[in-house]
Amino acid sequence: MTLSRTATTFAPPVMEARRWLEDVSFPEDRPLMNVSQAAPVDPPPDALRQVMADVALGRDDAHLYGPVLGLPQLREELAAQTATHYNGSLSAGHVAITSGCNQAFAAAIATLCAEGDEVILPTPWYFNHKMWLDMSGVKSVPLKTGADLLPDPEVAAELITPRTRAIALVSPNNPAGVEYPAELLRAFFDLARSQGIALILDETYRDFHAQSGAPHDLFEDPAWQDTLIHLYSFSKAYRLTGHRVGAMVAAPARLAEVEKFLDTVAICPGQIGQHAALWGMQNLRDWLAGERAEVLSRRAAITAGFPKLADQGWALLGLGAYFAYMAHPFAISSAELAPKLVRQQSILSLPGTMFCPADDPDGRSQMRIAFANLDATGIATLFERLSQVDAAR
Repeated sequence: MTLSRTATTFAPPVMEARRWLEDVSFPEDRPLMNVSQAAPVDPPPDALRQVMADVALGRDDAHLYGPVLGLPQLREELAAQTATHYNGSLSAGHVAITSGCNQAFAAAIATLCAEGDEVILPTPWYFNHKMWLDMSGVKSVPLKTGADLLPDPEVAAELITPRTRAIALVSPNNPAGVEYPAELLRAFFDLARSQGIALILDETYRDFHAQSGAPHDLFEDPAWQDTLIHLYSFSKAYRLTGHRVGAMVAAPARLAEVEKFLDTVAICPGQIGQHAALWGMQNLRDWLAGERAEVLSRRAAITAGFPKLADQGWALLGLGAYFAYMAHPFAISSAELAPKLVRQQSILSLPGTMFCPADDPDGRSQMRIAFANLDATGIATLFERLSQVDAAR
């Protein structure tokens, strides 16, 4: 019997983890700490919310279908800021606005792949990328990363076959947090170009990169659009997760194909969220810098506080953007440990098994902590609770 598209993949990991909360009561002195999902829990700043309210009340066209590839003004603004940030050459014709960055990835795959084609994904991988490839009939080819959680272009080259259509990278990485060095991204770009395949680069967490300025020089290449498909999200930067506003930067010819996909899936991105993203880009530069500084301070708190866990055998494998990727010291699999953390310590986190192929033993010892919604005090509390885990119970 042929499987349906959805039956070819696994259940959404975040939703699966939330089911661990059912029938669990959390004591007043140990409330739930949800570090399972990389999303801000606070609403947008008041000024941005007011803009959204004004758009909803004052612009009749905001409630109609808009252009399939997004508001022209937002496309122009993102093109201009991307060109400035990366010292590159691009225009609004290179930009499509999507209903979140996940949709941008889905659209990219739809333009690249047919049934049975292959895409190389470094592991641990972003599970939604794997899920979409599964449901598209595309084979995910795992590229195992090293101890530093960085992928090796030479190893990737050995995985390329006549069916390979792309290499997909996420930097800063989800789930591992690591930031890919500029020279590594250039090496993957050169590999993809030499093989006539695409390099998909998802920079959802770019705004929280520890490095100021451009994290790579790929847009400086005059022929970048022949190889690079760049993905971005407004969700984290402006706290717009519920409004689903993402983007793709690619060759205009590819966007003509993307338009077919978007028109049949959502017709157009939400208008109010797009107006919010546009206003945010134009007016919230200083506010966003403050958001980045706060995330970096929380990252520093992870580094400063981790010796407490290291003394008990934990290891910090990767750290950056919203994520700390850890190895736990227990004999049981992280798939068993994660539900125990809910019951024992009121911590909801995701096991490494959700980010690795089923036959990869590394996932059994790994955990992802999405720390961006914990301040320094919360991080200290998290580490205190983790230090008290009794895996045998």
